[in-house]
Amino acid sequence: MILVENNRINLLRLLAERLEHLNVDSRWARHASGIRGAVLKALTSIDEGNPPPSENLDNLTQKSFEILAKAAREIPDLEELRKKYLH
Repeated sequence: MILVENNRINLLRLLAERLEHLNVDSRWARHASGIRGAVLKALTSIDEGNPPPSENLDNLTQKSFEILAKAAREIPDLEELRKKYLH
């Protein structure tokens, strides 16, 4: 059980870091900022010994992945750009 919780905490920390690094030009950056704030608040609560319910952590994890996936779709295909501008 402790290993699962440590893995969950580590995943939330990683997601917060990834959300922070979204390009500010991304239309998902604002959403990412809000989700990241909620993740950081949850991590602070965990560090203080008052963890949120598992369901809340699961929702934050899911929303974080959704935002990151949507932002990733905005990244252009480098091979397509190469073909367009170099050929």
